Amino acid sequence: MINIKNRITAFAKLGAFLSQFSTEKIKKADNIEHNEIFFDGFLHQIKIAQENNSWFTRDNILYCLQNWSKALTEANLTNFVKTIDTEPKTQKKVAVVMAGNIPLVGFHDFLCVLISGHSILVKQSSNDKHLLPFLAKYLEYVEEGFKGKINFTEQKLAGFDAVIATGSDNTARYFEYYFKNKPNIIRKSRNSVAILTGKETEEDFKNLSNDVFTYFGLGCRSVSKLYVPKDYNFDAFFTGMYEKKEIINNAKYANNYDYNKAVYLMSEFDLLENGFLMIKEDESYASPIATIFYEYYDNEIDLKIKLHQDKEKIQCVVANGFIENEINFGQTQAPKLNDYADGVNTLEFLSKI
Repeated sequence: MINIKNRITAFAKLGAFLSQFSTEKIKKADNIEHNEIFFDGFLHQIKIAQENNSWFTRDNILYCLQNWSKALTEANLTNFVKTIDTEPKTQKKVAVVMAGNIPLVGFHDFLCVLISGHSILVKQSSNDKHLLPFLAKYLEYVEEGFKGKINFTEQKLAGFDAVIATGSDNTARYFEYYFKNKPNIIRKSRNSVAILTGKETEEDFKNLSNDVFTYFGLGCRSVSKLYVPKDYNFDAFFTGMYEKKEIINNAKYANNYDYNKAVYLMSEFDLLENGFLMIKEDESYASPIATIFYEYYDNEIDLKIKLHQDKEKIQCVVANGFIENEINFGQTQAPKLNDYADGVNTLEFLSKI
């Protein structure tokens, strides 16, 4: 078994490799291990990932890689694992069923399993199948002990000891039945909300536009619902959203915008829109692409009670001094290593299987 120091070092080297790919620039560095084998190949995988899934734009992929490169440092990883026993008495094989809504959405589970000292069996979504196998190969080059511990499959899962599966509410019911006899983490659909009070600054709304539009709003950490005070004026909100007006130039996004707008108008729903984003009063958390739902609140205490009651449906709450564990405007799409999906500590789960 690879010791924890070597596991951390390997992932930190992967972080250094990823640091060459950012939204500002892509630049080959001189001091990256095995760059001569992997740099051009990874550029090719980025291109293929874009061609395979038109939601995976170059900017969105690079934004994801940039965030992971910042997270995967020796210091961050050492701090990340300090609360668990990182030398399991028996190494288990953990199956991970990954979603494909945003680039590398399953990477955190991949990291958790391997850094815990277990081996992994990955079943990827067909929407996101190009980037992770390549990065896994890089890990095997910088740490040979990973060879044989990382496997990908498109077949029915078999021969595993525990499972982490992410999917829609419908697939989660299937997962819960199918994996009921194994230690498991089953994740369902969640959405993120923002609490507006009327005291937000122009900068807050510009930052919020990142939470709304990054990955086209397809992530569980994407804000899809606003809570606003009675008689709220949305002018400042729309001014902040205008920061991302270029999004309508993406054909797939524009098609969704046009389609959803037509549906709303035919149904005679009241909505406000600015040419690339619609907002509609609705109690649901999950809004269609190019749409944000909003709901009025009468008082803060009732809203806090509602958020607590619905916590199983909510991934992030964006606010400023409103509720504990809130996330600052503009920060939902840059989670820290210990920002666990659904609030379930994956490392702790893996340390007990």
